[in-house]
Amino acid sequence: MYQTYQQYYTKRKDIGKYRQLPESQFKPTLDFSTNDYLALSQHEALLAAAVQAGKTYGTGATGSRLFSGNQLIFEQLEERIAFDKNTESALIFNSGFQTNITVLSSLLDASILGKPPIVFFDKLNHASLYQALFLSGAEIIRYHHNDMQHLSDKLSQFKNVDRPKFIVAETLFGMDGDILPIQDVTHLAFQHSAFLYLDEAHAMGILGQHGYGLSTTVDLHHIPYLIMGTFSKALGSSGGYIACSQILKNYLINKAPGFIYSTAPSPMAAGAALKAWDMVKSFENEREKLFALSSHLRTALNHKGFNTGESASHIIPVILGNEDQAMQVKDTLQKEGILVSAVRPPTVPPGTSRLRIALNIQHTEKDIDQLAECLEGTLRSDEVEP
Repeated sequence: MYQTYQQYYTKRKDIGKYRQLPESQFKPTLDFSTNDYLALSQHEALLAAAVQAGKTYGTGATGSRLFSGNQLIFEQLEERIAFDKNTESALIFNSGFQTNITVLSSLLDASILGKPPIVFFDKLNHASLYQALFLSGAEIIRYHHNDMQHLSDKLSQFKNVDRPKFIVAETLFGMDGDILPIQDVTHLAFQHSAFLYLDEAHAMGILGQHGYGLSTTVDLHHIPYLIMGTFSKALGSSGGYIACSQILKNYLINKAPGFIYSTAPSPMAAGAALKAWDMVKSFENEREKLFALSSHLRTALNHKGFNTGESASHIIPVILGNEDQAMQVKDTLQKEGILVSAVRPPTVPPGTSRLRIALNIQHTEKDIDQLAECLEGTLRSDEVEP
């Protein structure tokens, strides 16, 4: 039996798609691969909060929250999330992936809804959202990325179909760095009586009122909705959450297997997340710096002829198209002490392999200029036009 598993990854080697862990000891001079956008993962205040939570509650939760694992710090974190996200309630999970796969699949359960749901789904949504759909068996209608006219057309095709309708989208797309037209998608959800599911994983800490996500910029209370987010990116900790109505929280506590049957998150991670959550509102200057750095890098790259897509944030793709070229450029930059992520299908569509550049508040204009120059030099040395 082992041989069949070995054959799987051997075939991936043959086609150049084999994955392996990077060197754990490698310390880049410049790191443009991390999702630690606000540089909080090493912040002294978060480390102190994690230690204090560990001393108070222990390093592990010891069980499911429905048994031994429901600690006061979890409830405090959920109360803070609900308040700042303008929702009735909130619920935390061990990871963003776990959050999406268990929450969305539970919401799409046809036996609960009474009829098979129809899900209108941005083509570039995260893999965790796709996995939730596959698990639920719901009908999926994919619309062109961030194309509200295409979404409207798809919704109109089903306007007379008496089945539950859901719209699922990220608010800041993690591979392209572009931003959801949230006013438009909210209007379409209202117009077509659709449930709106928003993934704010990359937006949390960066966008919206006081950095609490793009969802804080619109009134969602006239439609059914749920907001998902993480602590593992700009907040520098780990775990995921949802912000929602009390009805949905009660439902998911009783329905979502990823919550019911999972040991609760580490109190230390929750302590760090709670501290980061409170700190985010004071990072207005840091966010302005991040936006300025992002604009500077996009301008520099575009001037050199690189394709940065529709990026409007600190996440900037350099779309090269060819898979091998993306991997080669990544490796060459790494030898120069610069770490970027190379992303290829199926994570991104065929023909759009890219370098994914993620900026954080510790980067400087000098760092950005160095990256742009090294990118240009690397491609020129390969005799490839950018």
